[in-house]
Amino acid sequence: MRTMQSLLDEYGESHQNPTNKLVHWFCVPSIVFSVIGLLYSVKLPIEVTESIPLNLAMIVLAITLVYYLRLSFTLSIGFFLFACGCLYLAQQIETSHFKLWQVSIAVFVIAWVIQFWGHKVEGKKPSFLKDVEFLMIGPAWLLHFIYKKLGIPY
Repeated sequence: MRTMQSLLDEYGESHQNPTNKLVHWFCVPSIVFSVIGLLYSVKLPIEVTESIPLNLAMIVLAITLVYYLRLSFTLSIGFFLFACGCLYLAQQIETSHFKLWQVSIAVFVIAWVIQFWGHKVEGKKPSFLKDVEFLMIGPAWLLHFIYKKLGIPY
């Protein structure tokens, strides 16, 4: 099993260009939110509380959290907080006059187009083309910079 640090190091190899790094700071959270938004749109016939039905995002995020916990307890806390923010934003959009699934698809497509442009600037293919696990590492890669800045071990 690879460690979180080895995954972060390998992910970082194709993310050296400052422009591509900046693109990732906007696009990775946007893509994560858009996926959560799409999954949030899929309601299941079980209620978490009286007014909140269980949705697919909650289940997928629970599984994702287990994946992060295997690799880093502290980064899993950061991911959990970010995911909660995404769930809240999805709920807010869903109760507005916008359709959450439409907003999510638009954000997803725009963010991926910009991500691929960032990798074109970098001159390297996205890491996930080599190993799909790197789709999960992108958020942790960004979080580890925040943790380093705050002096929090990860």
